[in-house]
Amino acid sequence: MKKNQLFVFLILCTINLQSQTLSTIESVEYDALQNRFFISNADNIIARASNGDLSIFGSVPAEYGMEIMAGYLFVIDGSTIRGIELGTENQVMTLNIPGFNFLNGLTNDGVSTLYATAFLGKKIYKIDVSDIANPSYEVIVEDTGSTPNGIVFDGTNNRLIFVSWGNNATIKAVDLTDNSVSTIVTTSVGNIDGIDEDNDGNYYISYWSPSKIAKYDNAFANPPEVISTPFLENPADICYAKEIDTLAIPHSGNIVTFVGFNSDTISSTQDIFSNDFELEVFPNPVTENSIIQFSLDKKIKLQLSIFNKEGKIIKTLLQGEQMKGRYSLSFAGISIEPGIYWLSLEGINVKKTIPIQVN
Repeated sequence: MKKNQLFVFLILCTINLQSQTLSTIESVEYDALQNRFFISNADNIIARASNGDLSIFGSVPAEYGMEIMAGYLFVIDGSTIRGIELGTENQVMTLNIPGFNFLNGLTNDGVSTLYATAFLGKKIYKIDVSDIANPSYEVIVEDTGSTPNGIVFDGTNNRLIFVSWGNNATIKAVDLTDNSVSTIVTTSVGNIDGIDEDNDGNYYISYWSPSKIAKYDNAFANPPEVISTPFLENPADICYAKEIDTLAIPHSGNIVTFVGFNSDTISSTQDIFSNDFELEVFPNPVTENSIIQFSLDKKIKLQLSIFNKEGKIIKTLLQGEQMKGRYSLSFAGISIEPGIYWLSLEGINVKKTIPIQVN
């Protein structure tokens, strides 16, 4: 059975572009027609082409959520939702939603409707943009019962799914037939920021405490798989680009990590786990495209480290209490001299060590 293959590229977004410094990155959105990503920025919107080139898009900033629908890029800029025509880069819509709400997450139904979360107002807004020059809005949820953040439209079940900030953060649904709110999952993590869906209906969420990405099945029936990269910090409004099977993760304020899933090699990884503490690296010899995978059948404190042949720790990749579930950790960004090393995963009364070769 073939195994997952992750291809990860880092953009260290502290570079200058036409005298503009990229910072306060919160959201990423994929434009399938032009095969490019839009990156929110404190001063403007940045377009990243497929070859990695960066350019300024339009003339307005995007502070938080971004969504593409019907040829327009919609962005949240403070208490305003703006619409920018993709072809011309002209702003063609301005909609101000008054009140101290802190608009944050944004999603769409693929036709003419946007949905936005109000982080402080604990509301969910429905925005009609069928007449782009005269948009309108209404509140469909007056009180979400938690602090709403990222949001995604689930057309199959005619609902919205949104994630929440705070301790033991919740994942909730809004039934669009009557706008009622229900809790899907109460997690053991803190501060969930973003959510998006892949081609198979799985949901990816980003959370800050600890800083990780988790993948849930479409029914939220099983424990999530943890998908992460080293040095991930405060991942924000993630985007899954379905057309190219790539997850874009803005994090650390000025970094975007792109995790590409090769659909030809994606299949179940359960065959590589025979107990609660299996550890595997593939491919090995190791390159930046290699991943570490292991599985935990319970919450446990552990440390994942790389040792040299003399037994000295070269890198500590993971440390502290980890949740139950499957883990995938990328080697992208881990700089090690070529040679033979030992990868060690160690917890209370349990230790697993395997050799790795770095080319």
